[in-house]
Amino acid sequence: MVAIYDSTGVVVDARPRDVMRAEGLWHASGSVLVRSGDGERIYVHQRTSDKDIYPGMHDCWAGGVVAAGEDPTDCAVRELAEELGVTGVTPRRLFTSRIELPPLRLHMFAHEVRWDGPIVHQESEIAGGGWLTLAELVSKLGDPDWPFVPDGRIGFTMWLRMQ
Repeated sequence: MVAIYDSTGVVVDARPRDVMRAEGLWHASGSVLVRSGDGERIYVHQRTSDKDIYPGMHDCWAGGVVAAGEDPTDCAVRELAEELGVTGVTPRRLFTSRIELPPLRLHMFAHEVRWDGPIVHQESEIAGGGWLTLAELVSKLGDPDWPFVPDGRIGFTMWLRMQ
């Protein structure tokens, strides 16, 4: 069961994930930008080809859908551990963004961590990944044909404006 939000960011219900996707219901994500300890590099991964949304595309945000009764920061911590094997860190909350890309409608609770430890991909969700410098990522995002998740692009653009 996932938390269902209204358009203003208030939790109003809980529904099965497949219903949320099928009906395009408002939901939330706990998302984490993973930066190297010195802040010079950002971890970018590729989603597996069987993901229910944006299969095979790249993303710089580890994260997932907030479960019913779950705090978005707790979701971010859980997803970071599951997807990339990053544990023992406390994500710093950055911003919340309302993203509407029908059928995707979500509130992105964005966080950031610094990490120099190993990255261990969850094989069922992450096909591969690696570190890019900020300049490399900005350059890749300048290519409209590079398959990058649209909500991740919006979140990264917001993060970049904060720098």
